[in-house]
Amino acid sequence: MPDPAPTAPTFELGLNSFGEVATDDGRLLDDAETARLLVEEAVRAEAVGLDIFSVGEHYRPDHIDTATPVLLAAMATATRRIRLGTSVTVLSTNDPVRLYHDFSTLDAVSDGRAQLVVGRASATDSFPLFGYELGDYEALFEEKLDLFLRLQREDTVTWSGAFRAPLVGQRLRPRMPTGGIPTWIGVGGSPHSVLRAARYGLPLMLAVIGGRPQRFAGLVDLYQRALTEAGHSPQPIGQHSLGLVADTDEEAAETWWQYWKPVVTGLATERGFYAPTWERYRDEIDHGALFVGSPETVARKIARTARDLRLNRFDLKYDILHLPRQARARTIELLGREVAPRVRELLAAEPAGA
Repeated sequence: MPDPAPTAPTFELGLNSFGEVATDDGRLLDDAETARLLVEEAVRAEAVGLDIFSVGEHYRPDHIDTATPVLLAAMATATRRIRLGTSVTVLSTNDPVRLYHDFSTLDAVSDGRAQLVVGRASATDSFPLFGYELGDYEALFEEKLDLFLRLQREDTVTWSGAFRAPLVGQRLRPRMPTGGIPTWIGVGGSPHSVLRAARYGLPLMLAVIGGRPQRFAGLVDLYQRALTEAGHSPQPIGQHSLGLVADTDEEAAETWWQYWKPVVTGLATERGFYAPTWERYRDEIDHGALFVGSPETVARKIARTARDLRLNRFDLKYDILHLPRQARARTIELLGREVAPRVRELLAAEPAGA
């Protein structure tokens, strides 16, 4: 199977949404309004020059990203240039044949702009919803990744596995381009997942949602060594992190804290995370995984992280539960018009890996 072609070598910046419900002048948007807002935000992201707009896949209260290919197809009809993909597709609980059809169709209607990030899922709500056992967590992902890539990389597929009916001489349509579409492996810190990405010759997307991003440097080294040992060509490395851009550092920090604190408080109870404090929050902004601040502050932090982790792409997860749509819009505007050109300027002066 040939490796998929690497993406363009220039540094790319994009947005990630998890379909979290927004507010408008204190009024909570309903689900339909939030879905339409996402399409508007993809249009805005294209207008300000961003490279990629991605949507997640979740089945939790106050998230509406449960049918990501449908949302992306709506965005495709409203845009012309920006690439459209997923910030995470829970491959373990998707059928690879259905997924191929969804994304080959999206790629066709968007004129070749489709891509996706696949992962095992940090939130496991989809497992009982679709009738899968958590005990099969690892085996499901491995089998379905193998099938999904074979469907992309081979013209006709004969295959059998443990979790779905076998395929005999199947050729799916509409066809993807030769070699498939860009398919990244999302990694939250597992060396095993890094080695899997390298084994298949796939790009690596680091989900850095807490702590210093530089702690992933060892995984980047492992990935690049494993790619070489497997005989694959170099592949892009990206990072997904949370944040907000505002006109000043103070405005950004105060706005994000108001909406980040209740979300992290809930996660602290659900998953055993630390309870949020202002001091820890400030440390995450200054040294950790929150990209919150003025355009210059955020640009410098992205550029520094890109150098340290040898990144080719950075995606900002800009929506958080109940964040006003005005703050979301301002983040998109500033990220595209001010942060992105400044990051490229900084990296031109001192490239990643220099």
